[in-house]
Amino acid sequence: MTDIIQLLPDHVANQIAAGEVVQRPASVVKELLENAIDAGADDIKLIIKEAGKTLVQVIDNGKGMSVTDARLSFERHATSKIKSAEDLFQLNTKGFRGEALASIAAIAHVELKTKRPDDELGTAIEIEGSVVKSQEVTVTPTGTSVAVKNLFFNIPARRNFLKSDTVELRHITDEFHRVALAHPSIAFAFYHNGSELFNVPNENYRQRVVHIFGNKTNERLVPVEEDTEVLKISGFVGKPEYSKKTRSEQFFFVNQRFIKSPYLNHAISAAFEGLLKDGYHASYFLNLTVDPKTIDINIHPTKTEIKFDDEHTLYAILRSAVKHSLGQFNIAPVLDFEQQSSFDTPYSYKDKAGKVPTIEVDRSFNPFADEGSSSGSSSSSSSSKSASTTTSFKSAPAANWESLYVGLESKSNTKHDNDVELSFEKEYKTETIFSDASVETSKTTFQLQQKYIVSTLKSGMLIVDQNRAHQRVLYESFLKHITIKEATSQQLLFPLQLSFTPNEMNIISGLKEDLEHTGFVFSNVKEDTITITGVPVGVPESEVSIILEQLISDVENDVPDASFSAADLLAKSMAKSLAIKNGQTLNNTEQEHLVNSLFACKEPNISPANRPTFITMSTDDIEKKFM
Repeated sequence: MTDIIQLLPDHVANQIAAGEVVQRPASVVKELLENAIDAGADDIKLIIKEAGKTLVQVIDNGKGMSVTDARLSFERHATSKIKSAEDLFQLNTKGFRGEALASIAAIAHVELKTKRPDDELGTAIEIEGSVVKSQEVTVTPTGTSVAVKNLFFNIPARRNFLKSDTVELRHITDEFHRVALAHPSIAFAFYHNGSELFNVPNENYRQRVVHIFGNKTNERLVPVEEDTEVLKISGFVGKPEYSKKTRSEQFFFVNQRFIKSPYLNHAISAAFEGLLKDGYHASYFLNLTVDPKTIDINIHPTKTEIKFDDEHTLYAILRSAVKHSLGQFNIAPVLDFEQQSSFDTPYSYKDKAGKVPTIEVDRSFNPFADEGSSSGSSSSSSSSKSASTTTSFKSAPAANWESLYVGLESKSNTKHDNDVELSFEKEYKTETIFSDASVETSKTTFQLQQKYIVSTLKSGMLIVDQNRAHQRVLYESFLKHITIKEATSQQLLFPLQLSFTPNEMNIISGLKEDLEHTGFVFSNVKEDTITITGVPVGVPESEVSIILEQLISDVENDVPDASFSAADLLAKSMAKSLAIKNGQTLNNTEQEHLVNSLFACKEPNISPANRPTFITMSTDDIEKKFM
């Protein structure tokens, strides 16, 4: 028998490794930006074309590479970050595996240009699918430029799995945010298809957050500062009234590295306990600095998961620091007696002793005594203050009370059209043969636990989920208005102004036309604010911000390619936001109208999320329950 175990070629091994390191264009952006930061650059440019499918280029002004280093950087497990296993516990760089460039070169066309400050000429290398096509001397500025073209050109299956340009661009933007927020001392520029999306200079952390998420963010930030032997915390949390339904503004950085930690996120949620509405999440931008020896980064190729030596201590410190900041800046309700000036004793009373208050009681005072019959009572009452007050009260002429009713008699006798006559229920009721009350109206539906609508059928019983049924009715209605581009709007008395981040504004701008077809009217759209003067009929003004936030969340999770599919997603999102919620009480007329509207739809069986809207139980099924 022949041997069956064989060593894989390098290009095959690189393609397999690329499956873990490079999942989408955003993975390439992350690796190249981190390499530029490790090179000591203070000015980095990111250039994207067609959401990274055609081009991902990163240009930095770092220290560059020599000819040998430039060629060796594309080999597997070749890195300048570590030299031994012990260095893993003293990491001060972003990368350390030595797999990124090798994996990228295995599945794309890569052009590298680099030059050190002391060299007169630089090096240019072209690689296609792990094969070096050319290496030559070139004239290039100091630093490194890496251009990744035609990603996944030799893996068609992986390229077909990529989402639309909008979704891929959103993932790239998320990675850019994470790197730019972690390094406010570095200037970043981000270009997509020739247009500038971000251009942030070297600045402090607060300015970096405001530049990325909009000018309105500045008034929403609450600073958090804590310095202990175990952990140093700096950054900001958002005010509770500006919380969002999505987690798009939640950032943890450990030693200037973005991480995801549900455990530490729970600490933030615990600090905001009682301050957030249900379904809303707090915003935070927190930098955690710990000893590199106490963390393990080598968990996942993306390096976003970290293990801590003592998570419980970090949890307690983080929770208390955030809670202290919320109380210190009067965000959370506190009771501080030192700030209550009304509780302070005046300085002039510091030497005075307290006195017991005296109480004087007039035992002869009788408020029910007649003024004329009790002369002794009135004479004795005149000696006390309280009684004299009562006596002067009663000393008014008795006839003056009639003057209060002058002119009212004629008004009371005049009957107006809008006067209401009182009617009293009789003990018995006499009906005639022609009385309409003899015809009883039967109730065909009733509501079960304020969630289901139960109705009868010829064959048995019908149970309708009111939330899913109303979603289906609204979905088909909105989709019809969007496709035929006819909708009715109700004008707002006062225009509604809403603020969003630049990324959210891009999403709303892309769906602005479809939103107008549903009934929204936009009077002004700026960089971070929009002004709404009209909303669809039946949409409350208080629900507009909730609808748009839900729409942004749905778009961020899944944006289809076709324009009709985008309209379909918009109709689904609005239907989900405006549908009758479980727990809402409906009267008999509303129940019947909802059931009739459901079965007037084209697809009454399922909701927009492909879940059943109703079930039926036949008489035979009911009879089997009693067997």
